[in-house]
Amino acid sequence: MLAAGMDATFLAQLLFNGLVIGLLYGLIAVGLALVYGVLRIVNFAHGELIMLGAYAMALVTPVLGLLYLPSVAAAALLAAAIGFVLFELLFARLRETDFERSILVTTGLSIILLHGVQWLFSPSGRMVDTEFGFAGVEIGDIRTTATRLAAGGIAILAFAALWLILMRTQFGRAMRAIAQNRDAALMVGIPPRRVARNALVLAAALCGIAGAALAPVYLVQPIMGQPLLFKAFALVIIGGLGHLQGAAIAAVVLGMIESVVGGFLTIVWQEAVVFVAMIAVLLLRPQGLFAARIRVG
Repeated sequence: MLAAGMDATFLAQLLFNGLVIGLLYGLIAVGLALVYGVLRIVNFAHGELIMLGAYAMALVTPVLGLLYLPSVAAAALLAAAIGFVLFELLFARLRETDFERSILVTTGLSIILLHGVQWLFSPSGRMVDTEFGFAGVEIGDIRTTATRLAAGGIAILAFAALWLILMRTQFGRAMRAIAQNRDAALMVGIPPRRVARNALVLAAALCGIAGAALAPVYLVQPIMGQPLLFKAFALVIIGGLGHLQGAAIAAVVLGMIESVVGGFLTIVWQEAVVFVAMIAVLLLRPQGLFAARIRVG
């Protein structure tokens, strides 16, 4: 009985850890799906926006007295500002028909941002301290850290805000309209350039929030966005290209599965599980689990 109880507690611990990381994966994947749904561009620099959010958290936290929430907000605003600049400089010049060109442009941007941060801050990682420090929190038999719990709460709040923006504002309705039927949206006077810019800024803000929430939990380093980008691609494919709910659900479920696999098997299998799931989905349902067509909202 004792062993069974310990096993149940261990499994609950793994599922909770997976839920938190799955929520953060969801923010990243939803941002990627949003950009594709509105701009029809696969953004290979998406991972570097996460990394910039983490570095922003590392830089502003000491300035703001280690306060967690103001630092996350500052990182999100900085990432959104970077998204605005990148759109005006690069993304505004890309069209739906420029698929190969968009891959080259965003891949080049990814390389520039990655090596630019390495040059500024060195390739070595850094730890981020906050007001929570390394304080532990107990929820029943589950033990976690305050920063991990805060990261999950931030992700839930971000999802709620995103839902309100997409469903309750003119800003969000325009994005959904462009994603679902671009020609009809143009006929009723929705400006595609402004909507595309707003989508990229919103996606960058989500990356900033995810990066800032990850910063106190994991080591902050220039290359940290690359594995997260690959996982986000896999999650978007599993959920269905451009389908935000599908990407979010896939992220949470796969985050928990990944955590459980990592608890009982080696890290190799933990890292591979999302890609095994992606291959299985591509073989059985190529359009993704949730999408019959491209849609946002």
